[in-house]
Amino acid sequence: MKLARFTHKGVTRIGVVTDDAVLDVTAAEPDLPHTLIDVLEAGGPVLATLRSLEKQGASPIPLSDVRLEAPIPRPPKFLAIGLNYADHVAEMGLERPEFPSFFNKQSTCVIGPYDPIHRPRVSTKLDYEGELGFVISRRCRHVPRDRAHEVIAGYLIVNDVTVRDWQARSRTWTLGKSFDTHGPTGPWIVTADEMGDPQVLDIETWVNGVRRQSTNTRHMIFDCYEQVEILSTVFTLEPGDIISTGTSSGVGVKMTPRGYIKAGDVVRVAIEKIGTIENPVIEEPDSTARI
Repeated sequence: MKLARFTHKGVTRIGVVTDDAVLDVTAAEPDLPHTLIDVLEAGGPVLATLRSLEKQGASPIPLSDVRLEAPIPRPPKFLAIGLNYADHVAEMGLERPEFPSFFNKQSTCVIGPYDPIHRPRVSTKLDYEGELGFVISRRCRHVPRDRAHEVIAGYLIVNDVTVRDWQARSRTWTLGKSFDTHGPTGPWIVTADEMGDPQVLDIETWVNGVRRQSTNTRHMIFDCYEQVEILSTVFTLEPGDIISTGTSSGVGVKMTPRGYIKAGDVVRVAIEKIGTIENPVIEEPDSTARI
């Protein structure tokens, strides 16, 4: 199934995407949970009802008539891993890591699959990182690698937008990774049963129609299941947590000349079996100023 969050006629709901339509879950079954985190927490019985609605084709709305939103607008945790593809490690001039480097993206950076990315007024060194993300389905701790698939609800696309100079200023990467609007996600969550093996997926990133990144998830150094095992050793994972699994070579900071993105650019990330997200870049609006 493809689980989505969408806005239609000014009202935001959850739905199931099928072909070129989204099925309005709330209209079909008003008693079902109204957020995707609540759906994940409810687990099997609710997911079974959604699959039944998918088969029935209940309450379809054309995708062209809706605005797709971030599936999980405020994830309890938004975690990401750095230097997880060998070619990216090589282009950065670093050694292959023996242990993964995780960092936080603040949840306030999350935006939808087609929302604008702000080029912050404090930097011109704005970069893209097309990545596979996955969503945790239930509270869990100390999950062994061979059972990690049991706690992954599904997969989505993430653009781990990065402000390179702010990333370099701090020993941790959180500041450079967490500017508002620098976490595009979506366009929906493809459930794990439909996705199958997450380590065989092609990923591409395009800027203004020019391909910048192209890889396959089989090239991860630490795969999705290893990441669950390591993270859950340290702290409890919760329904709705998003983990972004790293990027490949081709980032703007390593291009000659630099390939930073700027206002007027459009960044598109495509992942096999999921779809695409596409975000325009604009200057940070004056309306974001706060005193």
